[in-house]
Amino acid sequence: MDLTPEQRYSRHISLQQIGENGQQQLADSHILIVGLGGLGSPAALYLAAAGIGRLSFADFDTVELSNLQRQVAHTTARVGQLKTDSAKDACLQINPDCHINTLDFALEEQELKILIPDCTAVLDCSDNFPTRFAVNAACVEHKVPLISGAAIRFDGQISVYDARQPDAPCYRCLYSDGENSVDTCAQAGILGPVVGMVGCVQAIEAIKLICGIGDSLSGRLVLFDGLSMDWNEIQLRKNPNCPVCH
Repeated sequence: MDLTPEQRYSRHISLQQIGENGQQQLADSHILIVGLGGLGSPAALYLAAAGIGRLSFADFDTVELSNLQRQVAHTTARVGQLKTDSAKDACLQINPDCHINTLDFALEEQELKILIPDCTAVLDCSDNFPTRFAVNAACVEHKVPLISGAAIRFDGQISVYDARQPDAPCYRCLYSDGENSVDTCAQAGILGPVVGMVGCVQAIEAIKLICGIGDSLSGRLVLFDGLSMDWNEIQLRKNPNCPVCH
C-alpha cells in the first residue's frame, strides 16, 4: 500500500498516534461487522474509509424503505437488495481498495468458530440477544475483542469486551439467559442520528484497538442520552458466575 502523504490516508498518517505504522496495521486487519443496519452502516462506512484491509459483513435482511431514516449505507435505489450487498457497494464507492466478504445468512455457532479466529476485532451491531450471546461466546473463546453497541428511542450504549485481558468482563457478565428485548426500534422508535453516533464510536474503538492507542472502553459502559446530550459511564466488573468467561 502506498502511504505517501498525497494518498487517501494522509490525514491519518499526519496523526502522531497513527502515522504510517498505524495505517499499515489498519490495512493488515480484518473486522467482522454483525448487522448492517443503523449501527453497522456508519461503522462500515468509516472503517472502509479508514483503510481497514478486510471487512466481513454479516446480515441476512434486505433493505426496506423504513430503514433509510437511519441506515445510511443504503439508498432508495437499493430497496429490496441484501443489506450486505448494499453496504458493500457503498463502502467500495468510498474505498475500492478494501476487500469485503459478505455473509447473507444467520451466523450459527459453527460458522462463528471458523470466522472469528481470523478477525482482529468484531463489531456487534445486531438487534437481538441470541445473536449477541453467540457472538460474545465465540469472541471469548478465541480471545478476539468485541465492540458492542445498542440504541433505542433517544438512547445509546457502547462498550468493549476484550477477552485478551484476564480480568475484563464479557457481554454475558451483564446480561443473563432470561434477557429479552421487550421493545424493538419498530415498536418504540429510534432517532436516526443516535444510532449513527453509536456506530461511529464503535468504529473509533476498533481503530484504537488495532493501532494500540488511547484508552479502550473495555470494562466501561458508556451511556448516551440524545435528549439531554448527557454522556454517562458505568464501570463494569467480571461476573464470577458468568457462564461464558468465569
